[in-house]
Amino acid sequence: MRALTKAQAARFLLHHQGLLGRPRFTGRQGVLDFAAQAGCVQYDPVDICGRSAEITCLSRVAGFTAPLFADLLYGSRELVDHFDKNLAIYRREDWPHLRHYRLAWAGANRARQVTPAIRAQVLAHIRDQGPQDAASLGLAGRVDWYWAATSLSRAALEQLYNEGQLLIHSKKGTLKTYDLAERCLPMHILDAPDPHPDEDAQTDWHVLRRVRGVGLLWNRASDAWLGTRAWYAGPRRQAFDRLTARGALLPLRVEGIRDTLYLAVADEAALEASLALGEAAPRCELIAPLDSFLWDRRLIQALFGFSYTWEIYTKPDKRIYGPYVLPILMDGQLVGRVEPVLDRAAGRLRLRGLWWEEGVAPTRGRQRALNGALSRLAAYHGASFEAL
Repeated sequence: MRALTKAQAARFLLHHQGLLGRPRFTGRQGVLDFAAQAGCVQYDPVDICGRSAEITCLSRVAGFTAPLFADLLYGSRELVDHFDKNLAIYRREDWPHLRHYRLAWAGANRARQVTPAIRAQVLAHIRDQGPQDAASLGLAGRVDWYWAATSLSRAALEQLYNEGQLLIHSKKGTLKTYDLAERCLPMHILDAPDPHPDEDAQTDWHVLRRVRGVGLLWNRASDAWLGTRAWYAGPRRQAFDRLTARGALLPLRVEGIRDTLYLAVADEAALEASLALGEAAPRCELIAPLDSFLWDRRLIQALFGFSYTWEIYTKPDKRIYGPYVLPILMDGQLVGRVEPVLDRAAGRLRLRGLWWEEGVAPTRGRQRALNGALSRLAAYHGASFEAL
């Protein structure tokens, strides 16, 4: 079994993620290339200083802008927002691989509240009248939905979206307008058969997708497996065994880490390239809470000595830092965390909190680097930022 030092494993992870040295993802193609590598970019609607998917791309892709992202999603539709690692954004070419996920939504208990007659009515209305949101659809009644009771209109649209019969036509903030899937994606993609003949093949595909999305993973429970059968220990262990036996995964021993880590064999050349790199150019990035770099937070703690919890779901009196705190990655090290808040009325990005890790001195150089990252985040929103 090949052995790596902890520093080598950390360096590969950063290089693979596009977070080491000068950005290697640029512009429109850069967004698509990063999405292909990550498999999916996890989405969450919370927007305190930008949504997690936006911050994730902003930390990787030079020239990333909101209009570019919107066009990829709702203009050219080279990206689609649907379910993979929970809500996620992925390349439309991956749509056939996730057919089983959409079928599972169709069989969910609450799905039965949206009857076949209602589904047919909604699809016919959208076909005739064009894209609809819950208010414009106007169905009477309420149902018991996933988080709380909601209107039948919203439930019907969301259920048809979950099943893949509708897709998001456009968004304005969190307001979603839906359209028929056949008006959003090419028919050769919609009609493509599921490439995976059974559950084992689906699980193998997803495990390999997640390993490549992070760069290195171990066979342990973590959020990296959300949305897959690998969430459960048995199917996950079997998938690791099958993928290793057929030469798709390479087991690695990493200094100071008891568990075996796994690398996709397809990324072995990238590992060698990362180890051959010279000194990386200085760089500072803010890492989003649902960034693929953080999908396995215990792995990050093992490799980087940095513990991170997204405290948005933590009761306020139990929080250590704040509800939307971003780790600071600087020159290959996680050196602190920051809590930026966008004041939309004033057009300014404000700093609610800043915490440097123990032993990290807030030098002028580090402050300048952090100012640069915060200024890029502000500029993405068309806002200003007053340097520290």
